[in-house]
Amino acid sequence: MPVDGPWRSAARTDIGKVRARNEDAFLESPRHGLWAVADGMGGYRGGDIASQLIVANLAALPMRQDLYERASAVRRCLRWSNRRLSQELTVTEGHPGITGSTVVVLLLEGNRGICIWAGDSRCYLWRGRRLYQLSKDHSLQQHLIDTRRISRAEACAHPAGKALTRAVGAELELKLEVLELAVYPGDTFLLCSDGLYQGLGGEAMGSALGLASPRLALERLFDGALRGPAGDNLTAVVVRR
Repeated sequence: MPVDGPWRSAARTDIGKVRARNEDAFLESPRHGLWAVADGMGGYRGGDIASQLIVANLAALPMRQDLYERASAVRRCLRWSNRRLSQELTVTEGHPGITGSTVVVLLLEGNRGICIWAGDSRCYLWRGRRLYQLSKDHSLQQHLIDTRRISRAEACAHPAGKALTRAVGAELELKLEVLELAVYPGDTFLLCSDGLYQGLGGEAMGSALGLASPRLALERLFDGALRGPAGDNLTAVVVRR
C-alpha cells in the first residue's frame, strides 16, 4: 500500500574515474517512504550482482502502512538476500568466495524514521545547520576505534582498516543494525556509498545538504567528489521533508 508523505528526493550513481564497472545500486521510492544504497564489495566477483539483487528485492516488497511492519519486512528481505548471496549464488553461479554488498536503508513515515544497515554505506542527517552521521560503519577501522585498541589516527591509517566486519552475503547469518529517530520539518537525509563520503569532508557535505532542493544538493555533492580522485564508485540519495 502506498504511503503518502511530503518527501522529496533525488538519487544518482557514477562509476568514478578509476573503476571498470559500477558496483553500486540505489532505490528511490519517495511515494513509499523507502530509499536505499547498496555498494558491492570491491575486489570480489559479483559485487554488482549483489548490490542489484538487494535493491531489486527491496523494490519488490509490498509496502504496508505501518512503519514497524515495513521495517520488519525490510529486515526479512535483507536476510533472505543474504542467504541467496552467501549460499546459492556462491555455489551455483560460479562466483568463488564472497559475493556481497553493503546496504543502508531509510524508511520514513510522518514524524518517524528508521535506518537499517550493514557495512560502511552511510546515512547522514542535516538538521539545524549541523551534520550528524546516523549510521556507524561496520569496518575494522571502526572496531579498532570502538575497542580503543589503538588511537583514532592509527586506526584511520591501518592498512586493513577499510575491511568490512558486516555485509550482506559475507556470512551465513546477517547482523543488521537499526536506528529509530524522530523526524522534523526541514530535516535532510543523505544515504551514500563510501566512494562519495571519502571524497568529501563533513563541511562540504553539510554545505551541499543546506541547498534549496535535493536535486541541487545532489549536484553539489557529485561536483565536489568528481573534482577529486574519485577512485571508487559514487552513489548518493538525498531526501528532504
